[in-house]
Amino acid sequence: MHFETKSSSSDSGEDAATGARPDLRVLLVEDSPVICGLISEIINDVPGVRVAESVESERDAIEAVGRLDVDVVILDLQLRKGTGFGVLRALRDMPKKPIVVVLTNFALRSYRETALALGARDFLDKSRDYDRLPAILTEIASAQST
Repeated sequence: MHFETKSSSSDSGEDAATGARPDLRVLLVEDSPVICGLISEIINDVPGVRVAESVESERDAIEAVGRLDVDVVILDLQLRKGTGFGVLRALRDMPKKPIVVVLTNFALRSYRETALALGARDFLDKSRDYDRLPAILTEIASAQST
């Protein structure tokens, strides 16, 4: 299932008028429609950042990264179909690797260590750290624009 997101540009992320990519494009991997909506709002409220697409399974996430030109993946670890760890493992073999920020309710030390070892940039606990997401995305967007 794909969740609706606000987007006015093509899958390539290019602005039709200028040919430029004005926004940091984010793939949101989250299987809860309610949480997906809340996180999408947080992401889309960050200037220069937008959700390109939202998906709810490991397979859909891997396919979307291959199909879309996304800069960042916001990744839940526990999905109804597959896991975020499976997505992280698959991303290691892809030619263009987006930055991954894990956002999970299962913030165990062993999960954190595994996710970071598999290439995640950040590991956030949904219940405590979700408010750090805008600052992290702003930092990534600033680094990408220079």
